[in-house]
Amino acid sequence: MDLMVPEYAYMFGFLQADGHLAKGVGQKGRLSVEISARDVDLLRAFQKLTPYYSSITERTRSTNFAETHTAAVWSLCSLEARTTLNALGLPYGRKSKTIAPPSGEFSRRDYLRGLIDADGSVGFTSRGMPFISLSTSSTTIGAYMCSYTRMVTGAVRHPTRNRRDNAYNIFYAGKAAQALTSDLYSPGCLSLSRKQAVAERITNWVRPRAKKPGPERIEWTSDKDRILLSAETIDEACAKLGHSQNACRARLTKMLDGLVPLPD
Repeated sequence: MDLMVPEYAYMFGFLQADGHLAKGVGQKGRLSVEISARDVDLLRAFQKLTPYYSSITERTRSTNFAETHTAAVWSLCSLEARTTLNALGLPYGRKSKTIAPPSGEFSRRDYLRGLIDADGSVGFTSRGMPFISLSTSSTTIGAYMCSYTRMVTGAVRHPTRNRRDNAYNIFYAGKAAQALTSDLYSPGCLSLSRKQAVAERITNWVRPRAKKPGPERIEWTSDKDRILLSAETIDEACAKLGHSQNACRARLTKMLDGLVPLPD
């Protein structure tokens, strides 16, 4: 499993985040990956990349998010395959806090894309802003995400664990998200097809023109209020204060209506 090969680097990142390596009696054991059945094509790609017998099955069950959820499960039992993955950095059992980037050479962008496809998100906010994010309990994985993104986009993050589940939620939006997504999701790369489709939209995203500026924000003082009251016309007050007619009229109305005190 040469991690300089993009497909294997991606696969290993995905397995670290979403796979489970379990030990059995003696030398028995199993690697399993369970994802939504709609993404089964990715498991078929993993199956083709693996020179050992493996199987893909489906199961339907109830979850906290849906009454019926159909999942696809890829299972691999080969001792040689499990030994290779374990040596590269896929631990047996619980691993969310202990996984780390491979110690040897590996294809960096493909590895990170695998992590994001498994434990991250790619999309648009409710305001139409592109974003890319990763949720991880591993300090070293969080640091790797921030380091790689800074190298590609210049964006700096110093994430801390959240209180809800003690994990790092690393989030980028706007131009930084577009630059990182374009770098990770190149055309034809191995990835979840649905995230690849969103990534293409993000790559083609154009920031909308700036909206009209909001109301002028003014810190009114007693001195400004005196100038406003002493001016013979609104135009004179605007010229002296350097504020718009709307702002001056609104302030004057508030003083005359007793909504703000008159200056001494």
